[in-house]
Amino acid sequence: MSNEYDVIVVGGGHAGVEASFMSAKLGAKTLLITQLIDNIALASCNPAIGGLGKGHLVKEVDALGGLMGIITDISGLQYRILNASKGPAVRGTRAQIDMDIYKATARDILCKTPNLFITQGEVIEVLEKDGTAYGVKTALQKSYLAQKVIITSGTFLKGLIHIGENKSSNGRAGEGASNALSDSLKKLGIPLSRLKTGTCPRILGSSIDKSGLEQHHGDEVTPFFSLRLGALLEGIKLDGNSDSLNAFIDSLLKKRIVDSKFSPISLPCYVTYTNETTHKLIESNFHRAPLFTGQIEGVGPRYCPSIEDKINRFREKERHQLFIEPQTINASEYYINGLSTSLPYDVQEEIIASLPGLKNAHITRFGYAIEYDFSQPLNLKHTLESKIVKNLYLAGQINGTTGYEEAAAQGLMAGLNASLSLQTKSFPLKEVIFTRSEGYIGVMIDDLVTKGTNEPYRVFTSRAEHRLLLREDNACFRMKEVAFKLKLLDEKILDRLKQDESDYEANVYLVNETITPSKETLQFLDSIGEEPIANKTILGQVMKRDSMSLEKLKLLNPAFKQLSNRTLEQLQIFAKYDSYIQKQVALIARSEKTLKLKIPSDFRFEGISSLGLEARQKLSEARPTTLKEASLISGITPADIEVLELYITIKHKSAN
Repeated sequence: MSNEYDVIVVGGGHAGVEASFMSAKLGAKTLLITQLIDNIALASCNPAIGGLGKGHLVKEVDALGGLMGIITDISGLQYRILNASKGPAVRGTRAQIDMDIYKATARDILCKTPNLFITQGEVIEVLEKDGTAYGVKTALQKSYLAQKVIITSGTFLKGLIHIGENKSSNGRAGEGASNALSDSLKKLGIPLSRLKTGTCPRILGSSIDKSGLEQHHGDEVTPFFSLRLGALLEGIKLDGNSDSLNAFIDSLLKKRIVDSKFSPISLPCYVTYTNETTHKLIESNFHRAPLFTGQIEGVGPRYCPSIEDKINRFREKERHQLFIEPQTINASEYYINGLSTSLPYDVQEEIIASLPGLKNAHITRFGYAIEYDFSQPLNLKHTLESKIVKNLYLAGQINGTTGYEEAAAQGLMAGLNASLSLQTKSFPLKEVIFTRSEGYIGVMIDDLVTKGTNEPYRVFTSRAEHRLLLREDNACFRMKEVAFKLKLLDEKILDRLKQDESDYEANVYLVNETITPSKETLQFLDSIGEEPIANKTILGQVMKRDSMSLEKLKLLNPAFKQLSNRTLEQLQIFAKYDSYIQKQVALIARSEKTLKLKIPSDFRFEGISSLGLEARQKLSEARPTTLKEASLISGITPADIEVLELYITIKHKSAN
């Protein structure tokens, strides 16, 4: 058997799944090497996908032909739209998943994917010659050669687990750390630093006293992630019948459809709270907490602190909310969301027993903290290729991010760009780089490669300057140009997107159509349960009401009746936010015009005191010819670009 491939992906987590699938999808002969095939796509932390900002990433991955949305819709247990009462830009879809079904589905899909080969093993070395990666070597001393290598190592690089005073060398619980691979990357000149993350205890479902606990259920009308499921719900006959992989995926999705509706088996989550007893227990054991004793060196996530960090920083709070979430459809184990900890096992037992509903709860898996090596993403191009070693791509937690969704999005982009850059292939695009105004993928990657990170990076809606344009509901339209050119989605799904966009453009003028408070209009509004209008107005004023459902919208105008729900939703959002959207579009246009501004060849960056010393040095060394080129230099911020624009404009005026 040949050991030569086009692309090798190291690591079978959420980044590795998307990287290997996308690479193979584009026709590259791809090898995925992972330590345990049974743990491909393991939800090693909380059993959920999506959320605020994260849901946007899942939708973008799905719109680019990735797997995360599809696998979530196959394994989802409960769906909710977070921030549902707020504007569409900051809403986020979140799903509890059956973590066992999720990983089994991911494994089976990858095993059925053409051009993709999977092998179990530990990679100990990246093979390199003259600054170019050309393969990897495993612990069995077997070498695999490839034109491109993608590292998606998660928390495995010199992973070190902490539970109280106890330490163990693991990439995650039960799996060995990748110490040799970490050493290999250092030898290649890739600088590594340490980060820390953690996870919560799991408890036996039958040992929970649920009688007095508050329940949280999913949304009555269940949202979903994948365009493929949406097409099946609409009755669109996809190409699955002629494609064994898609036929397999469709067969799994169809099991979730009952009476033409998406109907997953929904399990409730439960809510409990810490109390003064809990807080005193934790506080009295600070001296045994690795986080405070100096045992842990890596920096942890600020926005998702451990319970001991919460008590230390927010001691004035009387209680902290905890969500008890099912890990599988059988609810045999529950995850205590909000109780991440690395305290000793005996303290964890006391903490659990102090919580309402968990007095007699049995811990099946103890919480732990894990330290691991990461590579500063400033050393990457926007394609996620290393600037230090050619043909080597990095994706996921190795780049300093945290979260399944962030990893999946990076994995997809690394797999996409690695395949597009193959010398032996011909594609209509040479690379795919999304700008900050095109997607959260663009925001995240730009943040990483231009600003870097010294703590685990997570996507938030607040990170996006143009978040009103970057909504979950329009991800399919924002990604469609790339999806069309590379044929990343089923042809019928692409055709439907094209039709929806055409229908939107043909009917958007109706939003500004005048309506009057005639007897006929008032009777109609009353018949659909809507408040009357008192004066002449435009249809958009009625469309944007919070009480206006899609079912009612279809009755507002004869033209609306034949439109898809997706098109109607876009029209309603236009009615609500048109003026704000136009302002953001104008701002982006101005920004794009600014970035085209040429930098004079004799321009002296050294003399601009408003720029930081590092920015002046980098610009002087790189000598960019346009502001666009300058903006792509690692460490150059939007504020630096504004300063440059001002000085270049002044120079032009003085020259004239």
